Amino acid sequence: MLAKRIIPCLDVKDGRVVKGVNFVNIRDAGDPVENAIYYDEQGADELVFLDITASHEKRKIILDVVEKTATDVFMPLTVGGGIRDLDDIRDLLNAGCDKVSINTTAVRDPEFIRKAAERFGSQCIVVAIDAKRVHDSRFEIDQERDIPDWLKVNKEMEYLTLSSQDTAAGVKRWEVFTHGGRRPRGIDAIKWARYMEELGAGEILLTSMDRDGTKDGYDIELTRAVSEAVGIPVIASGGAGNLEHLYEAVTEGKADAVLAASIFHYREYTIKEAKEYLIRKGVIVRPV
Repeated sequence: MLAKRIIPCLDVKDGRVVKGVNFVNIRDAGDPVENAIYYDEQGADELVFLDITASHEKRKIILDVVEKTATDVFMPLTVGGGIRDLDDIRDLLNAGCDKVSINTTAVRDPEFIRKAAERFGSQCIVVAIDAKRVHDSRFEIDQERDIPDWLKVNKEMEYLTLSSQDTAAGVKRWEVFTHGGRRPRGIDAIKWARYMEELGAGEILLTSMDRDGTKDGYDIELTRAVSEAVGIPVIASGGAGNLEHLYEAVTEGKADAVLAASIFHYREYTIKEAKEYLIRKGVIVRPV
């Protein structure tokens, strides 16, 4: 059995780590390279940078951060946010990151994932899925959906879409969102994960929008549903509030890795404490 991974996540804006609540009240929270060194020394298995500036105009800033980080730390580094074309991926990999995380562009053009995997290898292509639970008949009236153009015209792909019939039947469903969780896309998250694997994604970064920032624990049902639907690794994200939540995600949720931000960033727990806890519970992790 492969060791379960513990992955801290840092939001980076204009070259600095920032923290906020629901994307507001954002404040400076330190230098990303210094944070990366700290997590490397702590024994983190990987590190994720989310570039929340996410614009071509400021892409050089995150490239500079990646270059400095890659010089000083040796754990794998994943960067997500604002990746729009193959050149973005090339530039990030050349700067020293090991994987890229793609969400909005994958939904806009799924073939982009196939092209990226063929050019750079599936091992460095992570598809991020922001998923929100759909509540029965309210699916039709919650809010207007931004269905991707390719899905509107391609009848063969209609199986990916959610419908009021699905949700009214009482079957648990989750919907894919993009643009930082602002746009509902009418796509079934579980089917989408399976499709992304077919196109060449090497990993799924799965975030529960319902749990993100709550510290109430990961959405175990969602995590397990996606983990059982695909053969590639799944990273659980959204809701970590204590070490028991990490354990639940890798056991009940069958996740291959757990991603967390606040509990590590604010030193509520160390990576070492998290690994020792999981080891005591019988989970295989890489030693610190």
